[in-house]
Amino acid sequence: MIIPLIQGLKLTLRQFFSKKITLQYPEEKWEVARRWRGRHVLTVHPSGKIRCVACMLCATVCPAECITIEAAAEEEDNLKYPERYVIDLGRCIFCGHCVQVCPKQAIEMTTAYEISEYNREDLILDKEALLRPPTERYEAKKRKAG
Repeated sequence: MIIPLIQGLKLTLRQFFSKKITLQYPEEKWEVARRWRGRHVLTVHPSGKIRCVACMLCATVCPAECITIEAAAEEEDNLKYPERYVIDLGRCIFCGHCVQVCPKQAIEMTTAYEISEYNREDLILDKEALLRPPTERYEAKKRKAG
């Protein structure tokens, strides 16, 4: 009974006298890992066309069922493209399955983590919003993790 108490006090005292790691957010931010799964973006070809071919794999594999796609055929090359592509970030669990399953690398996840909004409707991103890269909410100096 006394041994676990002493071990707990030893751990508490060690943490009490160690250097504190405090960030003054939003002035300081952590530098997130390169593989961080943040906000989604749709990618485009160098020609400017969207890479997505509306194969519906991302919507099928999504465990949260937050992706909605409506396909439309284009006349000149007879390939499918999404007429409507919507991701509900309020339902998304940021698992990255949609990125892994995409055969054309049409969807990517950025390192943007400041995606909170005041309204749930603002968390629903359509195709035009997904084609724009996320913007920084606060201009701040970044701090390296570690």
